[in-house]
Amino acid sequence: MSNVLRVAIVDPNDQSRDNLKSMLLGMDIVWLDAECSRYEFFADVIDQSKPDVAMINMDGGAERALSLMERLRSSSPECNLFAISKNTDGQLILKAIRSGAKEFLTAPVELEELYAALERLLQSKYSGSDGRVRGCKMIAIAGATGGVGCTSVAVNVGCNLAKKPENTVALVDLDLALGDADVFLDSIPDYSLVDVTENVSRLDFQLLRKSLTKHSSGLYLLPRPVQLQDLDLITPENLRKVFGLLRASFSHVVVDVSKSYSQVDLTALEMCNEIVLMVQLDLPCLRNMVRLLMSLQQMDNIRDKIKVVVNRVGLESGQISLKKAKETIGREIFFQIPNDYRTMVEMRNNGQPLIEQSPKAAITLAVSQLTEMLTRSGDEEEDASDKTTGEKAPANNWLSFWPGKGKQVKSK
Repeated sequence: MSNVLRVAIVDPNDQSRDNLKSMLLGMDIVWLDAECSRYEFFADVIDQSKPDVAMINMDGGAERALSLMERLRSSSPECNLFAISKNTDGQLILKAIRSGAKEFLTAPVELEELYAALERLLQSKYSGSDGRVRGCKMIAIAGATGGVGCTSVAVNVGCNLAKKPENTVALVDLDLALGDADVFLDSIPDYSLVDVTENVSRLDFQLLRKSLTKHSSGLYLLPRPVQLQDLDLITPENLRKVFGLLRASFSHVVVDVSKSYSQVDLTALEMCNEIVLMVQLDLPCLRNMVRLLMSLQQMDNIRDKIKVVVNRVGLESGQISLKKAKETIGREIFFQIPNDYRTMVEMRNNGQPLIEQSPKAAITLAVSQLTEMLTRSGDEEEDASDKTTGEKAPANNWLSFWPGKGKQVKSK
């Protein structure tokens, strides 16, 4: 479970309940699990949904609200109670706290106050031994052209993450028309992205996982729609809801983005923490990369997350030099993956990830290192830096395992 708080609210007043609901839906640290308009039904709602937080507006009847809080404190002690009221009388606040309220918020609730209260709860509930909050990390794998290796990298990054017992990982195939992540994982899914999208408001965490296809590595797959006629059912709005539920359910989400760069794709890029742009060292691919970067770097929620990764380095026929490629795109190369066509074809045909198919291959080591670099926290990156010069430790250590190829791929 990631550090997203599952929240249920009860408020007999429709307007104030809708206002609170709107604020919660706009927060990336919250998943709104349930809402209720009657105090007498809310205990059953809590028992069924088992949220992290129950927000109770007391203005529909203070005594009934206090009685409800006392009941929840006894029946659902793991649920954190937030009391809300226009009445700021000290006696009422004291009664609410004695009844089990962890926070008391003044109505109408201010966004900053609500967010601060939720962050305090996150710190106490999900902080690790080092005091840092553990969050869901979303990684998008996109490409400058078709066939550049996005699905291969997305599948293997997901499997590398899933092999660690502390991680729970989902892979979303967002190539809605022609995605084939299920082929790479040798899976026949029962449900697709369309099924989850149409039922997202009714899904809880258990039902969500049953709707995904689990690979032997531990990776959960949410595949593309089966029918082309269903593509229009996936919109930016409902995709945000799906990603919100995934973020609340998994420690990592990997997204295999399509090459159409539609509004659905751009929504996914906005919601991800890291964006890998895959490119090969040939003229058409580099030309597309320049065009993409010109557009994506104008988008506030995207430009600072982009990392350029060169795939199939060492494929000698017709490749442009790495130095020339950097000059062309005007950007540093984040990582390089060596060319190993035979191993990748065997992986795809056998439906096995690299860590199972060829655990000692140079390309397997490279993708494993890329995975570590993408999921490394800011503090860990600083620890990996050269302590004497302050420079980052050199990337692509797989070069030492790739005899005879190191000189061809190192930048000058």
